[in-house]
Amino acid sequence: MDFELSDDQRLLVRTVADFCKKESPVTRLRQLRETELGWEPRTLAQMGELGWLGVMFPEEYGGLGGSFTDTALILEQLGMTLVPEPYLASIVLGGLAVRFAAAPERAAELLPPLLAGEEVWALAYAEAQGRGAPSDIETRATQRGDGYRLTGEKRWVLAGHGASRLIVSARTAGDPRDASGVSLFLVDPKAPGVTVTRVDCMDGHKAAMVSLADAPGELLGEAGAAAPILTRVLDYGAAAACAEGSGIMQAVLAMTRDYLCDRAQFGVKIGTFQALQHRAVDLFVETELAKSSAIAAMIAADDERPEERMRAVSAAKCQLTLSGGFVVRQGTQLHGGIGVTDEHDIGLYFKRMHSLVTLFGDETFHTQRFASLPSFTAHL
Repeated sequence: MDFELSDDQRLLVRTVADFCKKESPVTRLRQLRETELGWEPRTLAQMGELGWLGVMFPEEYGGLGGSFTDTALILEQLGMTLVPEPYLASIVLGGLAVRFAAAPERAAELLPPLLAGEEVWALAYAEAQGRGAPSDIETRATQRGDGYRLTGEKRWVLAGHGASRLIVSARTAGDPRDASGVSLFLVDPKAPGVTVTRVDCMDGHKAAMVSLADAPGELLGEAGAAAPILTRVLDYGAAAACAEGSGIMQAVLAMTRDYLCDRAQFGVKIGTFQALQHRAVDLFVETELAKSSAIAAMIAADDERPEERMRAVSAAKCQLTLSGGFVVRQGTQLHGGIGVTDEHDIGLYFKRMHSLVTLFGDETFHTQRFASLPSFTAHL
């Protein structure tokens, strides 16, 4: 597997990094977390103008025809300054769900406004009993005439409070936890029967609780065939979380290294203490481990073989939990008392990391999934 970036990818990384430092430093998250929306539509539109929102989508949909790796490289840089725009929620989850589920001609109609930054989409898939399993769905869709009516509850819908469209998973047949019978629907959040309640998350972002009571929805693709699509989209989401988490770890490592070099105790810089140097090395090692795993996952995310994709994504997600949690905890501790105050930026990175490790399946979920793959069980 080739981990080297192309010249175009290096240019992309430099461009996004410069944009984030100039247009969206961490202080911007502090300001926007107090607002109702939590991000700025103007900045999202800027990303659309630069082509970042459509980098992994085919040209016929208004994209640039790149790969998910290109998108993950953007997310890594967004993570380094905690850019609050819903790139992961709207583009990775919402955009890919429509791309894979909808008929090509319908996707070609829907995607261009999203990729231009004119709309925000949210994927409503999680339910109270689901625990990370995308097929554990109790929301029901009943066909009436030419359309469908949806009834159920969706939890923690990322960017759902500001979405112009909801992509909702619902059951058109079968029993809960049955992989067959799962479908995806396009729902207008302002339609009758749809109630969207905004909730604040611990990382400064916002989400929504969505209640559906006989709400109208447009079926995307074939009824009952969305379970593998939903699994694939959530794997992309997990790989995206690993990429963003890698950026967070790199930022925390740099921040902690600078603090150790600047902070003086007993007349000397604390970075000269050997015990703290050893801990800094541990931070570097864990950061590189998670980064390598994230790169492997972002490359494998486009693999058409489900087992190869799931193996790499689950391994990276587990590594993010272990390494990411270690780095933000140690980084906070090495900052001393200031590290546990809201005034210092490292606490914002700490909170965002702990959100990312729980999204799209936690360590237990991905460990069990990895262990269930044939390539692993065949050796038992």
